[in-house]
Amino acid sequence: MAPRAVIHIDLDAFFASVELKKEPGLKGRPVVVGADGDPKKRGVVSAASYEARRYGVHSGMPLKKAFTLCPGAAFLPVDFESYEKESERFMALLRDYSPLVESFGLDEAFIEVTPDAGADPFPNALKIAGEIKERIRKELKLPASVGVGPNKLIAKMACDMNKPDGFKVIYEKDVEKTLRDLPVIALWGVGRKTERRLNDLGIKTIGELARTPVQHLERNFGPSTGHTLHEHARGVDASPVVPFHEPGSLSREVTFEEDTGDIYIIRETLYALAEDVAARLKDIGRKAKTVTIKIRYSDFKTITRAATFDAATDSLNDIWPSALKLLVSVEFPKAVRLVGVKVSGLG
Repeated sequence: MAPRAVIHIDLDAFFASVELKKEPGLKGRPVVVGADGDPKKRGVVSAASYEARRYGVHSGMPLKKAFTLCPGAAFLPVDFESYEKESERFMALLRDYSPLVESFGLDEAFIEVTPDAGADPFPNALKIAGEIKERIRKELKLPASVGVGPNKLIAKMACDMNKPDGFKVIYEKDVEKTLRDLPVIALWGVGRKTERRLNDLGIKTIGELARTPVQHLERNFGPSTGHTLHEHARGVDASPVVPFHEPGSLSREVTFEEDTGDIYIIRETLYALAEDVAARLKDIGRKAKTVTIKIRYSDFKTITRAATFDAATDSLNDIWPSALKLLVSVEFPKAVRLVGVKVSGLG
């Protein structure tokens, strides 16, 4: 297999950072973004600045609890329009460097730069990663953390190890020693439930997980999850960087606050995204020839399904039934993390 170098970029505390960009006077204060910004009403935290996180505030927490933990915070309403505009600028900046850009929600993305045949991809990836981070700071005026690794798994983990505003590189030769003593919860894709089950089996660190026979993991977690745990613990990840954007396309995607297996929630989310892209087609006076849906599972495996229309269209009455038919064709053996819709072939 040819050597790879993958970059992962994460806009730190994205919603809160965009709000700080709009209101610089809040810099240094704890900032909590959620619902309509009133902590006395029902609603949950969508984002918390790092200052607020020091008080124990985190996304998904009821606003009332966040107010109890940090009454001096600035509580602000969610402004999705601003976040989407900043996200579009972020993704466009990344596509200056490679067509292989895989968005991971509004504020995260992988980018892979294809080297010349036989060349070591790391020197070029490191140069590009540094340039991207600096451009995000200067042009978007937002903080970002960056990780570089030999695959998506390691790039993501490198990024998470050095937040906020960090830059970390993990070379392939250093993967084993970097991961071995970390707790299993630090392995990308391992949640609290899997952590507890692993701990019950006497597996506390990633190194211990890597040394566990794959057959033992498959017996306890099933063939798919057991195999993935065994591979990831050894730093192995062959999954490609899958672009969802292409020239002449419009796309929308949503990352769920918590992974869901509820097909009704998935379907309703898909409908809302289809409705949005149809409205945007009408706004720009374009019609699309193809609709694509994107599903990312809880283990971060991502699939896409596409259908082509008989004639180019901007009608939700065409886009939604096609997207729904594609959804019905998808199997859901595990919970879903992200749903997306794209229309392409614009004319």
